[in-house]
Amino acid sequence: MNNFLNMLFASREMVGVVLLVLIVLLCLIGLSIVLVPGNKIAIVERRWLGRKMPRGRVVAMPGQVGILAKTLEPGLHFILPFVFSVRKIAFQQIGVGEVGLVESIDGEPVPTGRIFAKVVPEHDAFQDGVKFLANGGQKGPQLQILPPGTYRINSNLFHVNKVKPIVVGTGQIGIVTAMDGQPIPSGKLLGESVPGHDNFQDGQAFLENGGQRGPQLDILLPGTYRINTALFRVGIKEAMVVPPSQVGLVLAKDGLPLPDGERIAKMVSGHDDYQNAHKFLAQGGQRGPQLEILRPGTYYINPLMFKVELDDIIEVERGEVAVYISNVGLPPTEEMKNQQATFDNSSASADVGHGERYVVPKGYRGIWEEVAGPGHYYLNRWAYIPHIIRTTNQTFEWENSAKTRFDSLKVISKDGFLIDITLKIVVRVWPEQCPYLVAKVGSVEILAQDVIHPMIESQFRNQASSISAMNFLLNREDEQARAHKQVRAELRKYYVECVSVLICQVSLPEELMQTQTRRIIAEQQTEMFARQQVAEEARIATEKTRATADQQIDLVRAEIDSKAAYEVKSTTITIAEGKAREIEVISQAKADAYRLQSEILGEEAITAIEIIRQVAEGKIKITPEVMAGAGQGGLMDVVLAQLVRDGKGWSAPARAIQASPERRATGKPAAPAPSPKLPAAKTPAAAKPRTGTEPAAGAVKPSPEKPAPSPATVLSSEMQVATAPAAKAQAKPETKADAPKPAAKPSPEGPAKKSQEGPAKPPAAGQPAKAAAKTVAANPQAKADGPKPGNGAARKAAQAAGAKPEGKGQGKA
Repeated sequence: MNNFLNMLFASREMVGVVLLVLIVLLCLIGLSIVLVPGNKIAIVERRWLGRKMPRGRVVAMPGQVGILAKTLEPGLHFILPFVFSVRKIAFQQIGVGEVGLVESIDGEPVPTGRIFAKVVPEHDAFQDGVKFLANGGQKGPQLQILPPGTYRINSNLFHVNKVKPIVVGTGQIGIVTAMDGQPIPSGKLLGESVPGHDNFQDGQAFLENGGQRGPQLDILLPGTYRINTALFRVGIKEAMVVPPSQVGLVLAKDGLPLPDGERIAKMVSGHDDYQNAHKFLAQGGQRGPQLEILRPGTYYINPLMFKVELDDIIEVERGEVAVYISNVGLPPTEEMKNQQATFDNSSASADVGHGERYVVPKGYRGIWEEVAGPGHYYLNRWAYIPHIIRTTNQTFEWENSAKTRFDSLKVISKDGFLIDITLKIVVRVWPEQCPYLVAKVGSVEILAQDVIHPMIESQFRNQASSISAMNFLLNREDEQARAHKQVRAELRKYYVECVSVLICQVSLPEELMQTQTRRIIAEQQTEMFARQQVAEEARIATEKTRATADQQIDLVRAEIDSKAAYEVKSTTITIAEGKAREIEVISQAKADAYRLQSEILGEEAITAIEIIRQVAEGKIKITPEVMAGAGQGGLMDVVLAQLVRDGKGWSAPARAIQASPERRATGKPAAPAPSPKLPAAKTPAAAKPRTGTEPAAGAVKPSPEKPAPSPATVLSSEMQVATAPAAKAQAKPETKADAPKPAAKPSPEGPAKKSQEGPAKPPAAGQPAKAAAKTVAANPQAKADGPKPGNGAARKAAQAAGAKPEGKGQGKA
C-alpha cells in the first residue's frame, strides 16, 4: 500500500513536471508562432546568435544580428523566441493622385557627383529589401517612384514620401529643371533633349541617355505626369497666347551666334512655330531676333529658350501706304546704288533702318520700292521697319493753339511793324514717291519739323521785309500766291507736292489797324448809301413792274386796239389817197375839156349847154320864180332875169366861186363838182343801210333851215368845173386827215360787242359836205328812162369832156 501510495505520489510529481514541461513547451510554441494579418507585414529583428553587420550598414542581411531586411508576409510564421523579435506594421498605401518617392536608408553609397541612387533590378518595387541590397542598391533618394497602389515595404529600410503628381493644365506648360545628370556644356543655357525618358517620368532613362543637369530644353504639355519631383523640379507657366490684331516677335536665347553684320537670325524650318526647341537647334537655329513671327494663337513655347514680345499688326488705312525698310535680304548691287544716285543728286539722307538709304526691289536690303496698300499686315518690325505715309492731303498749321504743332509766324515788315500771321500749308505725297521721300528725310513728321517749318518761316520773313505792313494785308492774295510758288518748288526736291499755301489771318498793330478801320468804315458807309439808293430804285422799278403787271390785261387789249386802229387808219388813208387821185384826174380831164369848149364856144354857150343838159336829163327840178309868158324872150331871158333877181350879173366864174357855200363856211375854195354823168364816189356813208326817210346815196341833203337851191345856185356849182385849175392852184392840197375814212369793219363779237362799246361815233366834220359837193343828185326816173331825144348835143359835149354816156357801164350813185 505504501508502495502504491509512494508510487502514486511519485506519479503525481511526474505529472506536475510533465505538465510544467508541457506548459513551458506551450509557452515556447506560443512565442515562436507569429500570425501576421492580411493588411500588415512583420519586421524581424535578430537579437543574438548571429553575425555582426558590416560597418556602416543599418539593415542586416539574413544571419546577421540586427533588423533584418527581409519582412514577414501576412500569414503564420514560426520564429525562435528570444532570438527574434517581431514588429507588425501596416502596408504602404499610395493613393490615387499620389506618387511615392522612395529614399533608401541603407545600401551602397552614391558615387561622387551623383545625387540619386542607381536603379537596381528585382527588388519588386522596394518590397524585397534583401534583393535590393544584394543587387547593389544604393543609399539615398531613389530614381524609381511608386505609382498609386499598396506596397509591403520595410519602413526600416525605405522611407516613402507621398507627393502629388505633376498636373499641367490647359493653356499651361511645365518647365523642367533636372537636379541630376551630366553637366551642361559651356556656352549652352539649357540641357539637351534626350530620348526615352517619357516626359521626365523615367528618371533612370533620362540619366542613362545622357540627360544633363539644369534647365531642360523640353517642356511638359498640358496633362498629368508621375514625375520624381526630387529629381525634376517642375514650374508651371502660362502658354504663350498671341491675341488678335497682334503678332509675336521671337527672340532665341540659345543657338548659334549671329554672323557679323546681321541683325536678324536666318530662318529655319521644322520647329513647329518654336514649340520644338530641339528641332530648332538641330536645324542650326541662331540666337537673337528671329525672322519668323507668331500669328494670333496659343503656343507651347519654352520661355527659357524663346522670349516672345507682342507687337501690333500693321494697319494701313485708305489713303495711306506703307513703305518697308528691310534689314534682311541681299545687299543692294552697285547698279542699284548708281541708279539711286542718278535719281537723287542730293547726298543728304536720313538715318533710316540699318543705315540703308537705297531704294531697291523687294527682297533686297534697303527701302523697298514696292509699297503696301490699305490692309492688315503681320509684320516683323525687327526685320522690316514700316513707315505709314498718308497719300491724301495733309495740313500743317501755324497758329497759337494747343492743338497745332507750330505757333503763328511773327515777322517784321519793311516799314518796321510786327505782323502776326496764321497760315496753313497743304501737302501731298504720291504713292510711287513715298519710298524716295523716306530715303530723303525718313518720314513726313521729320519733313514737317526739319524742312517745312524752317522753309515757311524763312519765306514769309523774306516776303514781309520787302513790303509794308498795310500792303502785305491788302495784297494778301498776291503774297499767298508768291509763297505757294516758292514753297512748291522747294518741296518738289523732297518728292512732296505742295497743294496750297493759305494765309488765314494777318494781324497788324492796333494803331495801324485803327486808321485802316476808319477809312474802311467811311468807304463802307459810302457804298451802303449807294446800295440803298440802288435798292430804292429797284423797289420803284419793282412797284412799277407790279402795277404794269396788274394792268397787263388792259394794256394788251389797248395795244391790240391800237394796232387795229392803225391798220384801219392805214387802209382808210390808202383808199382816200386813191379816190383823191381819181377825183384829181377826172377833175383835171373835165377842166381841160371845159377849157377847150370855152375857148371854142365861149363861156356863155358852155353854161347854157350844161344847164340845158341837166334840165333835159331831169337831174334838176326847176320851180321857176320868173315866168316867161307869150311874147317874152326865150330861155336866155329867163336866166338873165334870174340873175338880175339875185342881184348878180353875168359875171366871171370867180364870183361864182366866191359865192360858194363851202367858201363861205371854210374859207377855202370849194372842190370842183363832178360831172352829173360821172358815177358817184363811194363814201363811208354808202356802207350804211338806207332807211325809208334817207335820201339816195350821193344826193345833196337839203338843210332844214335853208330853202332848196335855186337854178342859179346850181349854175354856180357847175361853173366851178370851168375854174377848177385856178381853184386848185389857190387851194392847199388835201391832207390825209381830210381824206374820207373807210367804213369800220364789223366786230367779230357781234352786236353785243358794239353795244358794250357805246353808240357809233358821228363821221368827221366836213365829210358829208365833201361827199355832197362831189356828187350831183340824180333822178332815178331819168336813169330808168335813159337819154331823151334832143339831148344829142349834150351827150357829145359830155363825151368830149371825158364823161361816160348813160346806160350800161354807168357807175352806181
